Amino acid sequence: MIITTTTQIEGRAIAEYKGIVFGEVITGINFLKDLGAGLRNVFGGRSKGYEEELLVAREQALEEMKQRAAQMGCDAVVGVKMDYEVLGTGGNMLMVTCSGTAVKLG
Repeated sequence: MIITTTTQIEGRAIAEYKGIVFGEVITGINFLKDLGAGLRNVFGGRSKGYEEELLVAREQALEEMKQRAAQMGCDAVVGVKMDYEVLGTGGNMLMVTCSGTAVKLG
């Protein structure tokens, strides 16, 4: 399955637009990662724990979107956009969403 942020796929014709598909993931950040990020905030540096959590959540959201497009009989998702939000009391939940247009290629 081709996933792209562009509205077309070079060298391929879009035969049919099947609709918008979404992928959503809401994940909690555990106490240890939160503690490590707090220390990075004080002393500087990157938060590897948060970065890993974000990477996993992003991959899961894209995979969910691909599965939904495949269920519609599609070959690709074009015009993909991703969004990130912090949720929950204390901001300890991460929400990653993606959306795009599921298409059948000619």
